[in-house]
Amino acid sequence: MKRPTITDIAREAGVSKGAVSYALNGRPGVSEATRHRITAIARELGWAPSETARALSGGRAGAVGMVLDRPADVLGVEPLFLALLTGIQRELGPASLILQVAPDHATELEVYRRWHGERRADGVLLTGPRRDDDRIAELLRIGLPAVALGGPLGRPGVPSVRVDDTAAVGEVLGYLAALGHRRVAWVTGPAVLVQTRVRAEAFAAAAERLGLPAARTVHTDHSAEAGASATTRLLAAARPPTALLFDTDVLAVAGLAALRERGLAVPGDVSVVAWDDSVLCRLVRPALTAVRRPVAEFGALAVSVLRDLLTGGDAGDVRTAPPALITRGSTGPAPSSP
Repeated sequence: MKRPTITDIAREAGVSKGAVSYALNGRPGVSEATRHRITAIARELGWAPSETARALSGGRAGAVGMVLDRPADVLGVEPLFLALLTGIQRELGPASLILQVAPDHATELEVYRRWHGERRADGVLLTGPRRDDDRIAELLRIGLPAVALGGPLGRPGVPSVRVDDTAAVGEVLGYLAALGHRRVAWVTGPAVLVQTRVRAEAFAAAAERLGLPAARTVHTDHSAEAGASATTRLLAAARPPTALLFDTDVLAVAGLAALRERGLAVPGDVSVVAWDDSVLCRLVRPALTAVRRPVAEFGALAVSVLRDLLTGGDAGDVRTAPPALITRGSTGPAPSSP
């Protein structure tokens, strides 16, 4: 008989995998009534917490791998990365997480081959999924199970965990439009990334729906230097944007600094929104309006889906709880302009 998984418990209880994870690990995020109901169902199904490490390892490595393709200096200033790791490690329990930074695409593929050949990792969490991602084909070829952090991918055998960015984009643009902003620009990541494509398409659709013909998207990398440079270029336009949306908290803080260097007031002249809420968004002045995503839940769900994949469970695409727009001092009414 197949061992029960978190997916089985979630289906029986009629809740998300994240809610099951919170309940079974004694973490906040669910009501006490829901926690008791979930734990009771888990007992009835015969689920045992001690199986976590064995389910992940399959009797081999007892570890999950993750390759990071961003420079170490960029990762070092991204608070959201720590939240992601917290969620991953919390769900892994006694199993291990192997992290490696790869300077290029070829190195990343070689890392996966080595991990599989040396049986160092039972599966991997694939970061930054891309269009026509050949990493997926290689992982399937060598037989190393993988879950993509972001999606949807639509690739059989490689499920993904994602946040509903489409709804969040619509909420942000609706909020800015209600403040009178008609010229909005988004400084976002490389166009090759799946999450960038999803957000850019949602941004264009929401702008059309709200009647914002001057809305535009600028692609860049995720470094602070790129954020400042993109902001400077946008401000040099004949009719610069009155509101800027940045793909990460680091880009937003860099953009805020660039605005100040030009003597522009935030939000008097330009409103600023960060896509990922973090401590950085709360420490700068004015504090940044931001989209708060359940990053720790995102990481925990990825491990949960990988566990299901390793044990032959129903390992399909899943979504986290919806993000929320947190309004702070960096956004206000659009300035009067011709």
